[in-house]
Amino acid sequence: MTHIIPPKTAHVFSRVRFIMVQPSHPGNVGAAARAIKTMGFHDLCLVAPRYPDICELPEAQALASGAGDVLSAATLVGTLEEALAPVTLAFALTARARDLGPPPCDIRQAAAASRQHLGAHENGQVAIVLGTERSGLTNEDIARCQRICHIPANPDYSSLNVAQALQLAAWELRYALAVETGLPLLPSTDKASQQAGSEPAANDKVQAFLAHWEQALVAIQFLDPRHPKKLMPRMQHLFARSELSQDEVDMLRGVCTAMIKACR
Repeated sequence: MTHIIPPKTAHVFSRVRFIMVQPSHPGNVGAAARAIKTMGFHDLCLVAPRYPDICELPEAQALASGAGDVLSAATLVGTLEEALAPVTLAFALTARARDLGPPPCDIRQAAAASRQHLGAHENGQVAIVLGTERSGLTNEDIARCQRICHIPANPDYSSLNVAQALQLAAWELRYALAVETGLPLLPSTDKASQQAGSEPAANDKVQAFLAHWEQALVAIQFLDPRHPKKLMPRMQHLFARSELSQDEVDMLRGVCTAMIKACR
C-alpha cells in the first residue's frame, strides 16, 4: 500500500532543494529525479546544464523511471547564485577536504542540522549542492554554501556517482525529517487486506497444538512419555517466543497429523 504523506510532512519536504551544478550526463539527471522522488522530495534544480533540454533527452527520461513529474518540474538556472536565492541553509556535498571554506560535517550531521533548521524557521529552506561529474564543486561554489558536507565512504575509493550521492543525501534527510514529522519508517499495511489467520493465535489454540505436538513426538519416538525430562516445557517456551499466528498453528497441526499418520 502506498503511504500518503501528511500535509505537514509534505510542507517540510517541499522546503528541501537538490541542486546539480553543470550536469553533463542526462542519465544522471534522470537518476537524480528518481532518487529524490523515492525519498519524498520534488525540488530539483539544475545550474547551467550541458544541454538546455537535458530533462527531455531520452536517457534522462528512461532513468527517471516513474519520476517524470520531478524531471519535468526541474528548475533550470544559469548560476548557483540563482539556485540558492531562496535557500537559507546550503550544504556543499564534496569528497575532498578543503583548506578554506565553511565548516565540514558528515551527511548524517547535515540531515540533523537540516531538521533543526526547518523546525526552527518556518520560512527556512535547505539545499544539498552537488558539483559536476568530473571535478565536483569549485571553491567559489562551496563559498556560497554555509557548510561543507561529506559522505563517509571508503577512503581508498570514495568516488560516488552524482546520482548515487544524491540518493544517499536524500535518504538521510528523509530519515531525519521522518523523526521530526512522525512519518512512518516502515511500509504501512492495509488492514483490510490482512487475512484473519495472520492474527495472533489464541492461547487455547496454542495449548491444543502443544498437546497435538506432544502426541506426534511420541508417535515418532522422539519423546519417551515414561522419561519426558524437560522436553515439552522447553518446546512450550520455544513456541511462546515465536508468538504463533493462527495460520502457523493450523500449519503445525497439519504437520502433527502427518507425523502421526506416517508412523501408523
